[in-house]
Amino acid sequence: MSNSVHEDSWLYVAVENPGNNEKFMGFHDHQEDISYIPAFQEKEAALSCLINLPRTPGKKYEVQAVLADELAKDAREHGFMIFILDAEGRILKKITP
Repeated sequence: MSNSVHEDSWLYVAVENPGNNEKFMGFHDHQEDISYIPAFQEKEAALSCLINLPRTPGKKYEVQAVLADELAKDAREHGFMIFILDAEGRILKKITP
């Protein structure tokens, strides 16, 4: 992973449909033509920001911890970048896995 997140560190992400066909919550910025997974360095920041992220009605979401290396592998396989956000949703880092 590039841009200073250690591979063995934990990040917090929103997971759609936890436990049953789960996947990381991801978005596509049509203006920039970039797909990304929002991630957080602290669980509290992820929980605070999750309520403001667009969600699909009827789907369950849960904040889970994931190793940065595992998140990077999944993001790379599916063509996503990783955006590290703060509790207000501001981008702190853009990572190309």
